Amino acid sequence: MSTSGRCPVVHFDHHSQEHADDTVGAYRRLRETHPVAWSELYGGFWVLSDYESVFEAARDDDVFSSQRLDQYGGPGLSVVIPKTPMHKHIPIELDPPEFRSYRKVVNPIASPAAVAKVEDMIVKWTTWFVDELIESGEADLAQVIGVPAICTIDWLGLPVEDWQVYARSHQATLAEPTDSPVYRRAVEVDLPYCSEQMRQTIAARAAEPRDDVISYLVQQQVDDRPITQEEVFSIVELLVSGGVGTTASLVSQALVWLHEHPDVRRELIDDPSLLDRAIEEFLRYFSPTQALARTVLQETEFHGCPMHVGDRALLAWSSANRDPAQFTDPDEVDIHRWPNRHLAFGVGVHRCAGSHFGKRMAKEMLAQVLERMPDYAVDLSGLKRYPRQGVNKGWQRIPATFTPGERRLPPGAVPPGVSAANARS
Repeated sequence: MSTSGRCPVVHFDHHSQEHADDTVGAYRRLRETHPVAWSELYGGFWVLSDYESVFEAARDDDVFSSQRLDQYGGPGLSVVIPKTPMHKHIPIELDPPEFRSYRKVVNPIASPAAVAKVEDMIVKWTTWFVDELIESGEADLAQVIGVPAICTIDWLGLPVEDWQVYARSHQATLAEPTDSPVYRRAVEVDLPYCSEQMRQTIAARAAEPRDDVISYLVQQQVDDRPITQEEVFSIVELLVSGGVGTTASLVSQALVWLHEHPDVRRELIDDPSLLDRAIEEFLRYFSPTQALARTVLQETEFHGCPMHVGDRALLAWSSANRDPAQFTDPDEVDIHRWPNRHLAFGVGVHRCAGSHFGKRMAKEMLAQVLERMPDYAVDLSGLKRYPRQGVNKGWQRIPATFTPGERRLPPGAVPPGVSAANARS
């Protein structure tokens, strides 16, 4: 390690194999020695790893901007480092006051009351996914974590038979090696296909609204003017990106952990009312979205470190969620922990609008697995994790065996042409 001015320059690469092998340890070492540090990789960026600095930066939009600013760090999605080639996401890539105009549009469809209205859909798709494997007695439980993708696509009003394309492409851009064929297929084939389909659906709903989220969005106003179809596209892109990845990441990690901790699994089976707090603790402990980025827009000294306009900063939610200054025994799961002021959904105005939707899906998925295949056993030697874990952590393959059960949905409950085959294989 060398030093630059008053702040350390550290070797830190959140996309490296070394980091993927020990994400918790990598962040712990930073947090304990240099909670605000500079890495020279990817053009250079700050890493904020303790609860105090992450919390403070996330709430200071004047200094730590979420705007897409191509002149700093290159073109692409601004909230990741390095930037990834995706369309602009509204409102996450905006700052107040502009941010609030669009967040007002999104809030009504993401509120607890709105999520309650789509519970039947969540239950149906979760039941169907479990039905598809329950009779066999052995399966890849990663198949079940396709639920968030198909729920999100159905909720928005996009063709559900294409849910796998959306899931595969968005996961690949964040988790697959950038020189891999899977990544190239996502960027060159799948994402353009999804974008065109979204644009066509948006235009169709503008002409003939239905009872879905896209139909709602195309009829909204922003600052006393009709919202544009391009703005709707940017919002839908964000909802897809958030919907298909984070909840799947959370549930995949929770399922493996519960296999390894049968006493806690039995406690949740015996008392499903504990699931709500357990999910909050899983969110803290696993932090599905490991970190998101900001761009420094004012010359400032932050926790003793001189930051300059254009500097990029990585806010490590996952590391903040393991900070012993904030959480007792942070490296232990306590499903009774309360209060639980974790930062898994961010904090400040940019706190994830889809948190209620995500938690409801996670609860249904875990509840059905624990109820319908309570004795599932994971073959740990066959686990396959996301290749890159800098943004999302999780398992791509979870081979398991269990006592076979019965299907619940009647024939024809799911439209023809929809397949539950694992989109992450």
